[in-house]
Amino acid sequence: MIMSQTILVTGATGFLGSHLVKGLLKQGHKVIIMKRSFSNTWRLQEILPLLISYDLDTIDFTQPFQDIPSIDAIIHTATCYGRNKENISYLAQTNTLFPLQLLERAIKYNIPTFINTDTVLDKFLNPYALSKKHLREWGQYFANLEKIRFVNIKLEHMYGEDDDDSKFTSYVINSCLNNVKKLELTAGEQKRDFIYIEDVVSAYLILLDQAHQQSGYFQDYELGSGEAVSIRELVEMIHKMTQSRTKLNFGVIPYRPQEVMHSQADISQLTSLGWQLQSTLEQGLLSTINAYLNRHQHS
Repeated sequence: MIMSQTILVTGATGFLGSHLVKGLLKQGHKVIIMKRSFSNTWRLQEILPLLISYDLDTIDFTQPFQDIPSIDAIIHTATCYGRNKENISYLAQTNTLFPLQLLERAIKYNIPTFINTDTVLDKFLNPYALSKKHLREWGQYFANLEKIRFVNIKLEHMYGEDDDDSKFTSYVINSCLNNVKKLELTAGEQKRDFIYIEDVVSAYLILLDQAHQQSGYFQDYELGSGEAVSIRELVEMIHKMTQSRTKLNFGVIPYRPQEVMHSQADISQLTSLGWQLQSTLEQGLLSTINAYLNRHQHS
């Protein structure tokens, strides 16, 4: 039996956050979200009235903690990838400083658990990865002092319905469904671990439920499907599933400098908690493609 808890979620208007909030509500948790007054809430449209919502740009940062005395956990999913050419100090502000302030408040108000969304990328790959790792290190610092339980989730390449169109998987699905003339791609030999959003959410819910039973104040988990698939294989799979007429031009785009050629999660720690992957790559892609088609029929 899952105990009902009060959970504060950052990044709730985003892809991961919105799916997570729906999962938390389904389990009967009380959910507080922190957003900006100008955030686009289309992903939360149906459930917005069920949430306690704070606009960070119009209130004092401590207000949610003063209003709601017994928050059980913070789940931090807000992030900036730097895809829109944001400068490095903005990335550090969003990915390190903001959650660090949150962590300090959590300690001050005796919130037992902080669940953090990290990346599998190497710390020095890019400014995004570096800013994410800095927060993980602060989390470990406070956990070592036994001030808070810090659960760090190193997330692989998630995909699913309502994802940003700028993400690679969505971009390929959109292009194939719209039969764009051609897709310019790298050779596609690099392997990635693709995980469907529903499986991501179920892992977070298990970690939330079991956080207090785990030993130690700092926990690190890798979250993916546990399998690596080449980019070429993924693109060809989507192309076939969508019966697309788009021409796939592999090898036209060179690999990025420092391109990661193999990324794969070790999910043994998660499975030892009873977590199981529910969707194969085919099933996940099919659900995503169908959701995309439905959305465009109704829009």
